[in-house]
Amino acid sequence: MKNIMLVCSAGMSTSLLVTKMQKAAEAKNIDADIFAVSASEADHTMEDKNVDVLLLGPQVRYMKAQFEAKLKDKNIPVDTINMQDYGLMNGEKVLDHALQLIENGE
Repeated sequence: MKNIMLVCSAGMSTSLLVTKMQKAAEAKNIDADIFAVSASEADHTMEDKNVDVLLLGPQVRYMKAQFEAKLKDKNIPVDTINMQDYGLMNGEKVLDHALQLIENGE
């Protein structure tokens, strides 16, 4: 089971992307828990849930260094979602990126 957390400003704009990523995971037979939270909920959610990778929506990419510092000791990779993939709601590409980050442990 891969746990993929998406973070955006309100947690709502990424909900469609989550749905598309879940469909892509099902099509590839990948067992994944993909969910979106607001930036203000992210810390609390990570206390309660096991997270394998954290992807930031383009609107909160300025928070990347902050999350990297918080998650450094936990070995959880952090990256931003490609703006074009986000704009096109390309769930498959975003899922592939998340899985690559987990695999590489970056």
